[in-house]
Amino acid sequence: MSNHSTKVNAQQLDPNMKLDESRLQGFVWHSPDEAPLRLSGFAWYPQEGQYRRMPMNPGETLPPAVDQLANCTAGGQISFRTDSPRLAVSVELSAPANMYHMPATGQCGVDVYLGEPGRQRFLSTARFDRQQQSYEVILYELPQGESRHVTLNLPLYQGVKRIMIGIDEGSSLEAPVPYASDKKVVIYGTSITQGGCASRPGMAYPNLLSRRIPLEFINLGFSGNGRGEPEVARTISEIEDPALFVLDYEANAVSVELYEETLPAFIRILREAHPDVPILVVSKIKFAAEFCKRDLLEKRLGMKKIALRTIEQLEKEGARQLHFFDGEQLLGEEDFYECTVDGVHPTDLGFLRMADNLSPALRQLLQPHLDND
Repeated sequence: MSNHSTKVNAQQLDPNMKLDESRLQGFVWHSPDEAPLRLSGFAWYPQEGQYRRMPMNPGETLPPAVDQLANCTAGGQISFRTDSPRLAVSVELSAPANMYHMPATGQCGVDVYLGEPGRQRFLSTARFDRQQQSYEVILYELPQGESRHVTLNLPLYQGVKRIMIGIDEGSSLEAPVPYASDKKVVIYGTSITQGGCASRPGMAYPNLLSRRIPLEFINLGFSGNGRGEPEVARTISEIEDPALFVLDYEANAVSVELYEETLPAFIRILREAHPDVPILVVSKIKFAAEFCKRDLLEKRLGMKKIALRTIEQLEKEGARQLHFFDGEQLLGEEDFYECTVDGVHPTDLGFLRMADNLSPALRQLLQPHLDND
């Protein structure tokens, strides 16, 4: 009988997987709301100073789950330029990682991209103890200091109580490249919109789109709770300077009947507040089990008919700038079933395909705001 232990600790066996907290010396720390850093993705931050995706004191009573999920920082970004050879973050979360089908790096981590808009390259992700509620880590340590454009993506499925950015003492800190305009792309939807189940924040499809289109993106995906409630629509309609509303909540609409009830009302509320802003309705992706669960396929096709009929009817009533994107195309035709963790929530591959397919449609609708791009 073998005396070898069957217990495996990869962090002990592989030095590339070890956590190293011994080098956090010599940093100067900066808050995201401190000029010249730019904090984006939180439409109500200028008024409330909270890392929240919905207002703290809305005029409408939000569904309790939406109000709670609004504390998740999905879509939050911090951008700046620095010549510091090292970059660190200090993060205090609302709670530690606790999801079974999503990596802690996606739920609670921060990842970093270098490069100006359109040329951003992924460099690294925070490495931290997933059982802890806070961490201080070095995101990169490069051979030499030179001016670099930096974008940090914040956690997708957890709240952030505090975050600080650390650069080497004596290094410069400058403003990032400005957006093409002050207009915002607002995406309302489900857990998929929020980023479940990306391996790291930068791979959620709204973040992927933000690297291709130089505008501020507002991620209003609410896991299991993007259900098209009118009070949510009225709150979203308060966001200033929208360039485009994307409605990607079909997968949470519960039933064809509920979707038929909520979609026209949701669009009318947005249209009343913003008569000329394009609205893009996106139907849901194909679920892996559709080939053996006929009811799933029939439900998706029924929802699609509702979306198309709704847009047709509202256009007859005089509504303008209503558009539809068939989500059946988002994961590809042949092997779409390989693009999710659980048959529903995309992996990084799935999100990349979603962004690849959505990008042309969004760029066309947003072109008036990208003429100088």
